[in-house]
Amino acid sequence: MARTFDELVEMQRAADEAHSRVLELQDAYGRPTATPWSTQQTEEYQRAWQHWRELAGTVQAAVTGHAREQDKPRFDIEAAVRTKAWHPQPEPAAE
Repeated sequence: MARTFDELVEMQRAADEAHSRVLELQDAYGRPTATPWSTQQTEEYQRAWQHWRELAGTVQAAVTGHAREQDKPRFDIEAAVRTKAWHPQPEPAAE
């Protein structure tokens, strides 16, 4: 399915949010080898990690398809998507 550049940016933001959740859980629970996690903590972490990996894989595949459709280097598309996702430009003020 063809994706627009803005859709790719939104997909990247969703993957980034999911990754942030994984990092939050790591911070909250500590290292599992230093402080054993409960079954609930392990399951919650695994769900968050899997969700992040699925979103990341989906955005990577979409970036590859978009680059192929636009006949542009994949790296250039990925860099532009991440730049816009991580550093959005403010909307111009309405007069």
